[in-house]
Amino acid sequence: MDRQLWRQFPQVEPELNALQPYLLDAVNLTNQPIHNKILALLESGGKLLRPGYFYLFTKFGEPVPAERLRSGAAALEILHVGTLIHDDVIDASPTRRGVRTIQMKYGQRNAIYAGDFMFTVYFDQVLKSTSDTYLIQTHINAMHKILTGELGQMALNYQEDATLDAYLSEIAGKTAELFALACYQGAMLTNAPQVVQDSARPIGEAIGSAYQMLDDILDYAGDPKKTKKPILEDLRSGVYSLPLLLAMPKAKRDFHQYLKKRQDMTADDILAVRELVTQHGGVEAARQLATEWTDRALNLIAALPAGSNREALARLTGMLLKRDH
Repeated sequence: MDRQLWRQFPQVEPELNALQPYLLDAVNLTNQPIHNKILALLESGGKLLRPGYFYLFTKFGEPVPAERLRSGAAALEILHVGTLIHDDVIDASPTRRGVRTIQMKYGQRNAIYAGDFMFTVYFDQVLKSTSDTYLIQTHINAMHKILTGELGQMALNYQEDATLDAYLSEIAGKTAELFALACYQGAMLTNAPQVVQDSARPIGEAIGSAYQMLDDILDYAGDPKKTKKPILEDLRSGVYSLPLLLAMPKAKRDFHQYLKKRQDMTADDILAVRELVTQHGGVEAARQLATEWTDRALNLIAALPAGSNREALARLTGMLLKRDH
């Protein structure tokens, strides 16, 4: 699934097509090597999901100048890319979207500064989208929650006693919050009906949570040619994601003999852990939980005002949360 998916959603495809060149113009860094790497990341296959949800929620509201909405959509994607750059430092990732990461090519320090730079561009776009202090504060609160979620993940690394509740709390910040912000800002910037404003955040949270769960499932059971990242990348960096968390209680000793090695796990050890996760039903249990969160999102969407906007949201969400990459 790539940006071609938006051809199926003509109500937002023109805005998303116009957003791409705007994003490239918005990022203007004098350090040309880093500038070029950021542009490559922006051009290399992101689905523009968060701007897509943002624009779909704007369709429930009143007309707003296109420039303001474009800035609001750009802010979401730029924040997302900034967090990805920092993620690559934390996870020591060699590639992202098939492109060599900034931290791998230019070092961790420059990658951190590049991510920080993207955050300044993010707030610039926020201010272009609105002067409403309440909406600006929601962005600040969201960024706080996202960064807290990232730090929460670090605290869970290599923790064999990590709980499902801790995992759900961590992904609520790490992934779900940005989807929630996208939906909510789309509704608020256009003064959508109150029922839409009230439902936007819960819908985004459910979508984002299910999206992260499916990402975790694909880390164990996906095709790397489709996902464009190595299988078990999280496990290699000490991130015990949903399939592993659900399987570990069923065979603690079997898992411990491998997980106790931490960063010294061999390639064979990692494959053995994947086999144990499959054997003890971790992938299937994770799919069941992801399905429950997907259904939660779809049920909330079904309560929105009837029409093509609601149908598009439901169709996109169903496609997104049943993907194989």
